Amino acid sequence: MKSAVETLNPTRVRLTVEVPFEELKDSLDAAYKKINQQVTVKGFRKGKIPARVIDQRFGRGAVLEEAVNDALPKFYTEAVNEAELNVLGQPEVDITELKDNETLNFTAEVDVRPTIEIPDYSGIEVEVDAVEVSEEDVDKAVEELRERFASTSPVERAAEDGDVVTIDLEAKVEGEVLEDGVASGVSYTIGSGELLEGIDEAVKGLEAGGEATFTSELKGGSAAGKESEVTVKVTQVAKRELPELDDDFAQLASEFDTLDELKADSRKRLENMKQYDQATQAQERVLEKLLELVEVPVPEKLLADEIQTRTHNLEHHQLGQMGLDLDKYLEIQGKSREEFDAETKEQAEKGIKTQFVLDELVNKEKLNVNQEELTEHLMRRAQSSGMSPDQFAQAVVEGGQVPMLVGEVARGKALAVVVEAATVKDTNGEVVDLDDEDDETAAAEADASADAPASGEDKTEA
Repeated sequence: MKSAVETLNPTRVRLTVEVPFEELKDSLDAAYKKINQQVTVKGFRKGKIPARVIDQRFGRGAVLEEAVNDALPKFYTEAVNEAELNVLGQPEVDITELKDNETLNFTAEVDVRPTIEIPDYSGIEVEVDAVEVSEEDVDKAVEELRERFASTSPVERAAEDGDVVTIDLEAKVEGEVLEDGVASGVSYTIGSGELLEGIDEAVKGLEAGGEATFTSELKGGSAAGKESEVTVKVTQVAKRELPELDDDFAQLASEFDTLDELKADSRKRLENMKQYDQATQAQERVLEKLLELVEVPVPEKLLADEIQTRTHNLEHHQLGQMGLDLDKYLEIQGKSREEFDAETKEQAEKGIKTQFVLDELVNKEKLNVNQEELTEHLMRRAQSSGMSPDQFAQAVVEGGQVPMLVGEVARGKALAVVVEAATVKDTNGEVVDLDDEDDETAAAEADASADAPASGEDKTEA
């Protein structure tokens, strides 16, 4: 077999392959054997029909077609390996010449990873938010904890802001009660904004047994987005009572003995959260700067596939679970289809460029992923997916996704290397010393987020 490579553009090549006919012998034998098992010829046992009889009865062309279909993937893969190409996706194959007992010639056009030059990134400088926790932040955190330990007691008076009411709801659209528009015994805190717009005004002033009707746009269900006439009946009014902020509350709500200890712990937790957010912000901004330094051509077909995958996932998974279609989602977001398409393209392009650049960094820095790192990443992914680690690991193995997870960890480590080399300052002008472990965790999780490509894994199959 002989092959040659023609570069069509920085991300696409054309392979020209010439195969001597004798190299098709194994595929021809396999084709005759396959046809033998599929057809019946009077006077011959099944599977024992001579090749000349198959040629006469079914045509040599059918045998050649079967043999070529069998052989093409092997010859294509050999040509790819010989040329040391890093191909993406499936090739477009065209048989240019097929002469019986002489030769098989074909071409294969396929996208390839572009050659990327990683420049010196040690001069990257970014600014991040300072880690500052105010007394107001601590008070808010303690107040949220206090809200969780609030108690309620029924009262015989009209409902007021902050009360918890038990209500029955009935929603009508165009005069018809919706099948999924009836609910009983719903508990609702007035002023929380957790139900329908307009419900606070409707229930305030009502006592147990009172009812009111109001108009509101439904947020979910079969009539999501439609105007509905909603009837609400109050069956109970209860007053919320918050516990006193004292040492007794600290002992009730935590493992601490005093309120001061509880507040100190809340401050430490808030500082840890802000430090993690700071590390995440740093890697995001360093990545932006890195991408600005590198010229990354993006294969057109890979980009089109990525856009299609992202749009499909949004429409059929995320919005489908919310009972919305894309048009309604865009209306709620206040975006046109053109704006949505432009944003999706920008995000897809950034995701592909990010993967290309970080993969190149993995190679340049000779980064490896050990079992412990892979296990830690798997645990994080399992937690975010709502699956147990064993369930997630089984799904990953069965789906052949282990290399994908390894790639995510490696890219996270590559980004951590760049972040470590960069100068990171907070808004107070202080140099931020990011913890390596936190930085790698943030980078790995960011790489597994929506900014990473949803498709486009390397493939070499024909």
